[in-house]
Amino acid sequence: MTDSVPADQAATGADLPGPTDPAAWLTLPDVAERLDLSISKVHQMIRDRELLTVRRDGVRRIPADLVANRTVLKHLPGVLNLLADAGYDDEAALRWLYEEDPSLPGTPAVALGGDLAREVKRRAQALGF
Repeated sequence: MTDSVPADQAATGADLPGPTDPAAWLTLPDVAERLDLSISKVHQMIRDRELLTVRRDGVRRIPADLVANRTVLKHLPGVLNLLADAGYDDEAALRWLYEEDPSLPGTPAVALGGDLAREVKRRAQALGF
């Protein structure tokens, strides 16, 4: 959503799946159905950085594990805003969320769904400094 990406995290091909991509994806209509919302509300959530979307195979998709139990993970909007403030676009934010971190249970995306969500938020905040 932002125009700039940190130089050390510049992507060369947005449509190329990477080793840090999530295991499952949802299309925007799938998310609307899962959250019991209109598709226009899903688009608004994306604009408001409540959801992360990237293009895969020419289709905008959302990582399935960020939309859990018929709701968006509680701390996700805050983390997405912090990453955007640090200059991360959606591709760079996706890489950051799904990069393995030995000090967390897997990745920041996995930690957002558990007890370490505030730690993930703190780390995202530190990226801006």
